[in-house]
Amino acid sequence: MADLFSGGAVGAVMGELLRAVIETINKGRQFKPTLETNIQTLNDIAPLVDQMMEYNDKLDRPRQEIQRLQSRVRQGQELARKCSRKLSRRKFLSFPYYQGKLKSEDQSLQRHLSFDVQVQNARNLMEVLLKVEEILNILGKQDFAKFSGSQIQGLSGAPEEPKCMGMDEHLSRLRIELLKDDVSVLVLTGLGGSGKSTLAKKLCWDPHVKGKFGGNIFFVTFSETPNLKNIVRTLFEHCGCKVPEFQSDEDAINKLGILLRLVGRSPILLVLDDVWQSSEALVDKFRFQIPDYKILVTSRVAFQRFGTPWPLEPLDHDDAVSLFRHSAQLNSKCSYMPDDNLVNEIVKGCKGSPLALEVIGGSLCQQPFEVWQDMKEWLEKQSILESGNTDLLSRLQQSLDMLEDKFSVSEKECFMDLGLFPEDQRIPVAILIDMWAELYNFDDNGRKAMTIIHDLTTRNLIKLIVTKKIAKDTDMYYNNHFVLLHDLLRKLAIHQSEQEQIEQRKKLIIELNGDDHPEWWVRQNQQGIFSRLLSLSFLPGRLIEQKQLKVAARVLSISTDENFASDWCDMTADEAEVIVLNIRSSQYSLPQFMEKMNKLKVLIVTNYGFHLSGLKDFEILSALSNLRRIRLEKVSVPSLCILKSLQKLSLHMCNTSQAFGNSSIPISESMPNLVELSIDYCKDLEKLPEGVCNITPLKKLSITNCHKLSALPKDTANLKNLEVLRLSSCSDLEEMPDGIGRLCNLRCLDISDCVSLSKLPEDIGDLQNLEKLYMKGCSGLSEVPYSVMNFENAKHQVFVLCDEERAQLWENVPSTPNLKIETAKVDISLNWLHGVRC
Repeated sequence: MADLFSGGAVGAVMGELLRAVIETINKGRQFKPTLETNIQTLNDIAPLVDQMMEYNDKLDRPRQEIQRLQSRVRQGQELARKCSRKLSRRKFLSFPYYQGKLKSEDQSLQRHLSFDVQVQNARNLMEVLLKVEEILNILGKQDFAKFSGSQIQGLSGAPEEPKCMGMDEHLSRLRIELLKDDVSVLVLTGLGGSGKSTLAKKLCWDPHVKGKFGGNIFFVTFSETPNLKNIVRTLFEHCGCKVPEFQSDEDAINKLGILLRLVGRSPILLVLDDVWQSSEALVDKFRFQIPDYKILVTSRVAFQRFGTPWPLEPLDHDDAVSLFRHSAQLNSKCSYMPDDNLVNEIVKGCKGSPLALEVIGGSLCQQPFEVWQDMKEWLEKQSILESGNTDLLSRLQQSLDMLEDKFSVSEKECFMDLGLFPEDQRIPVAILIDMWAELYNFDDNGRKAMTIIHDLTTRNLIKLIVTKKIAKDTDMYYNNHFVLLHDLLRKLAIHQSEQEQIEQRKKLIIELNGDDHPEWWVRQNQQGIFSRLLSLSFLPGRLIEQKQLKVAARVLSISTDENFASDWCDMTADEAEVIVLNIRSSQYSLPQFMEKMNKLKVLIVTNYGFHLSGLKDFEILSALSNLRRIRLEKVSVPSLCILKSLQKLSLHMCNTSQAFGNSSIPISESMPNLVELSIDYCKDLEKLPEGVCNITPLKKLSITNCHKLSALPKDTANLKNLEVLRLSSCSDLEEMPDGIGRLCNLRCLDISDCVSLSKLPEDIGDLQNLEKLYMKGCSGLSEVPYSVMNFENAKHQVFVLCDEERAQLWENVPSTPNLKIETAKVDISLNWLHGVRC
């Protein structure tokens, strides 16, 4: 026992105790800096882990791994909080204990980050590679892999840059809001006619916006009944990709997501214009988690779910006055110059609506004082109507009532005809010319029709768009002219047609969506049942009322959606002279009641769906002895039937193989009195139909943008009455047949952009009545035939329009007063890009 207390033993024990005390004191001293380091580390890691969890949820991945890391961080934060409460001298002795806990927790977290997380990252990377391979397989099957961002050129789907007077401040503020980093969906909202669509279109052309989004700007018009699949299909087309088949709306959105992620190498702007309240959920489907992907929505509804909407306020008074003066063309040449007070009163009555200012201003252009004063007083009387669009329609009505009768028909009647076509769609001027020629006895060449269209344009009731300039104005060729109508003005046009009961209306407009039919609609199969029941004495009175509908309309417009099953009612429309069928379904049967429309002169069938529509029951047209004009767009034309009275056939974007290739009736027997044949953008057309050169009355033959057409019939020279031969943009056309010089009545020959054409007909100089020769873009031509020397003997001027290279070919031809060579300007307009038909 004594040894235990000897000096050596005590010294050793005391030495160990002293070292322990010193180590404890040192740990205590290290506690505060260790704690501070741990707190800093945890504070840096915590938000990153939370963000990882957010991304994890968006990717729909298992949460366990991130939760374990999140749990470790929270444990560390809780320990740090406990340790922070120990930072006082009274608790100094506990420092070493908590210092050890902190160090242990830190080492554990470091091991997890350096080992577990690294392994998880490697596993995740392999999963990503696997997913990429799966996507590439999908892309390969759908031809996505051929896509390159460079394929998108310019603005897709929007019309030309609009004038935007008085809205510079709105444009600037909207641009700033759109380009904010935290904005993914921006809703531009305002009353109808407030300029939402105009401002959105102008924004797409803004240099700052184009600088950010480049070619990845897409403009889609929703309208009241949008079709999601068609919207997605059109976006695929804009991107230069083959359009896949969609099994459902969900499948379409999934494939669009893949496409936009490929496009999303650069920022994307998608404009959804004219979105109705019923389409709010549809907008949500276009939202994708893609960096720098933005959606701009224009709507009369402020969709709060997409964030704070951006309201478009009415124009202030000064801007409104500027826009009004511009629309009314108030300048020194005016026959009457109103004073400022009168202008201010009328502008005040327009309530800052750009549409009202433009239309009312246009209606007062070049009008005398009395008309201005009447407008002022009329607007003052309407001030009690403050119900948004109702108020605006009331104000526009006065402008419509001022339309003058310049011809045998009122311009108001012509304006009302524009309501026969679907909302937000371009109306081909060629259709209006055909309709008005038969309804109002206008000339066939469109001169009077265009005079009215220009006048309506001047009054700002419509907008005229020329998508491609390929002829001189004096040719009166209007296949590339279209009219646009604001949806409120369309409602105004329809409202004018609905003043009488259905049976008495002169213009009857019917819209059918799926099985949703008007109350008076009695299907043909039902009619048979009702007819049998009518013979029964005990028939209830309510069934007797469901009888065959008899209408007095001269013009009948029927619009159907993609779900319409061609289940027609039994209608009598004996007075109808024009029928306009607006269709969307893949298969469509002509109404059986057309067979009894003996006064029918014009048939217009336009498919607004994405795919071609198969047209059935075409043979019922054989019974119509007065049918003179048929225009078909985006349909598969069935086999020809006998149409002896037909004078004009127009096919646009149609499939012609069945009609021209497999028909048992030659076109010369089917349509022996045809005067004009127009075929445009029919991509399957390889040759003209059999017997076309035997139609001796034929005066105009127009085959344009048919790229597979390689040659004309050898007997083209038989068309002795042919006055116009138009073959522009037939890129595969290699030669023209011999004997063209025998077309003694030919006045106009257009071979523009026939890039494969290697030579002109040798006898072209024998066309002594030729007035115009268009040969711009014929890059395959290397010489002109010697016979062109004969043009100097012509009794009139021969006008040749060509590009600079082709102009050089004419330098060796002796200059004569009768020959005028003009170099065409290069047309770089993208207006030919149609808006999305939804």
